[in-house]
Amino acid sequence: MQKIGIIGGMSPESTLLYYSQINRSINQRLGKNHSADLLLHSVDFETIVQLQKNNQWEQAGEILAASAVILENMGAQAIILATNTMHKVAEQIQTACQIPLLHIIDSTALAIRQAGLTKIALLGTRFTMSDGFYDDRIKKFGIQLVVPNDEQQTEIHRIIFDELCLNQINRTSRDYYLNVIHDLKTQGAQGVILGCTEICLLINAENSLLPIFDSTALHTQAAVDFILGE
Repeated sequence: MQKIGIIGGMSPESTLLYYSQINRSINQRLGKNHSADLLLHSVDFETIVQLQKNNQWEQAGEILAASAVILENMGAQAIILATNTMHKVAEQIQTACQIPLLHIIDSTALAIRQAGLTKIALLGTRFTMSDGFYDDRIKKFGIQLVVPNDEQQTEIHRIIFDELCLNQINRTSRDYYLNVIHDLKTQGAQGVILGCTEICLLINAENSLLPIFDSTALHTQAAVDFILGE
């Protein structure tokens, strides 16, 4: 079993999902009382939030790069970053360490390509939906993104930070997301990326009008594959 390091805390709710999903999958594959050989370094999310708001991405990247180095020095053989938005600074993190960073967009894009889809809706923070880093990477897989309009992006972003990151699950917010997905379907979207690691708390395969690609679940499965050497 290989050892993986998780950069967490963004948000704590997201990190809980990563820890539980990885360990649950390891147990399902190996049986008995097996669990994952992993390390976790959790940062103060409020510090990252303020840097995001002030467009200080390089400083945020320095914090996460330092976290990756800590995990590497503790024996991690690969890193996963338990958030979508901060993959904006993935290159900065990868440059700081010698071990691979398993990129969330890659695992998501591979699942979409395997499903034979090419035009996909993206839900996430405003940074993820509008800053271009997601689009730049995923289009290399032959995938076109469809994103909500400005007003919808603002409300989606608010729900993530004011509710989901604090583990507040509201029916009205779920309905809002589902209405946005309906709008994106009318624009030709064939599926939807849950491009924020907390959105799966609201949207799932049972309530979505479109096939979902849960970036959290896909990323954690990539981590499990690495741990098991598959």
